[in-house]
Amino acid sequence: MAPLTSPTQHLLRELAKVFPKDRLLADPAQLSAYASDGLTAFAVTPRAVVVPLDTDEVAAAVRLCAATGTPFTARGSGTSLSGGSVPNADGIVLAMNRMDRIVELCPRTRTAVVQPGVTNLAVSKAAAPHGLYFAPDPSSGIICTVGGNLAFNAGGVHCLKYGMTSNHVLAIRAVLADGSIAELGSASTEGAGPDLPGLFCGSEGLFGVATEATLKLVPVPERFHTVLATYPSVGAAGDAVSAVIASGMLPGALEIMDKLAMQAAEAGVGARYPPGAEAVLIVELEGTAEGVASEAETLADLLRDSGAASLHTAADESERAAIWRGRKCAFSAAGQLSPDFIVQDGVVPRSRLGEALRRIAEVGERHGIAVANVFHAGDGNLHPLIMYDGRVAGALDRAEACAADILRICIEMGGSITGEHGVGLEKRAFLPEMFSADDIDLMRRTRRAFDPGEIANRGKMFPEGEAPALRLYGLHPLEKEGIAHRM
Repeated sequence: MAPLTSPTQHLLRELAKVFPKDRLLADPAQLSAYASDGLTAFAVTPRAVVVPLDTDEVAAAVRLCAATGTPFTARGSGTSLSGGSVPNADGIVLAMNRMDRIVELCPRTRTAVVQPGVTNLAVSKAAAPHGLYFAPDPSSGIICTVGGNLAFNAGGVHCLKYGMTSNHVLAIRAVLADGSIAELGSASTEGAGPDLPGLFCGSEGLFGVATEATLKLVPVPERFHTVLATYPSVGAAGDAVSAVIASGMLPGALEIMDKLAMQAAEAGVGARYPPGAEAVLIVELEGTAEGVASEAETLADLLRDSGAASLHTAADESERAAIWRGRKCAFSAAGQLSPDFIVQDGVVPRSRLGEALRRIAEVGERHGIAVANVFHAGDGNLHPLIMYDGRVAGALDRAEACAADILRICIEMGGSITGEHGVGLEKRAFLPEMFSADDIDLMRRTRRAFDPGEIANRGKMFPEGEAPALRLYGLHPLEKEGIAHRM
């Protein structure tokens, strides 16, 4: 780490007036835990980490950053898979995990007011006695925080029916980049005026730091009907998704796992899948008992007609939980098959899902890289796991070249470079391939309206100079920005 400059020493002295020693971290050993997030290929050691307990402390820290031009990054549990919470070498991290109170939960209005360090699972557990839950459910829901959900507009396996985080946020209290406190939206479901919470969701920390959110809660469905269908190929499973949607049904979830992803789940949590299956499609119907019973027969016929080799319906809640445990553990379980992997989250039109999966398989073969597929099939949100061994020279380069080709397939098909993981550091180079110069200029001007000095999560989302996010074909210009690459 570079020696402390006088402005940095001054900043730390001022921060020490706000934060006690146990909540102002500056020792290298302490800082190392905050150097990277879920995308461990990129790492930066910050100058310091502060651990605020309330909005006033966040505002005080941000005002000090604004006064000294110091960049800051808000961080929850660090589960970002795009490098979105990787800090700046000359910046500070606001570790928001201690702001983990559920301030208010109102069953009558079906809302909850929470701090950003509260996990998705904690919100749903608190709402459960009232027959309610928080719908966004990323695979990391047991640990990911509401603040991170807001930053990247997370979705999860039930986003087909319930939408993204932005569909479940009524109001946000945020500390903007000058340290001022803003109230965006209102607790009313009949809010008027521009949808500022919707604008804030997915801004990747570039507008400021959320310190409180008013969330919508939804009723727990009366009945679930969860089916695991096997297919002879991933493409066939993808085509089945199109058939289900074309029928007019709106399942709570439509998820696909390929053979490699199934192997990971079997090794990781002991999941069990029918032998010989090349892919499984998980379909979950939910709603009233009568409605689900009516749709269940139609669904079975559709799946058989789509070429399913077998159908298994969860007999009870324990079987349903086992099916979802296998699906939700796939990311972490991939470590059973490969020491390192990159997770992409490009999106393709649902009608072209089968084609996209076949092309991804061809890309993996061309690069000589194993690619496991597990994804939100209902909205075309792909999650290919690109496996490599970082101990082998050039392996990360090949993996990133493979990831780049997959993202370009998504762009060519009229999709997106990200469905919920965000652009972060990883995909900055691809923003100009998806958007025009005018589009990006509008995004920049919107960001600067909130943060003229660009100190809030500096360096994320927008391409800076010639530096690509993925080190395409051996290019390393990110090192100019102080970002280490772990091999």
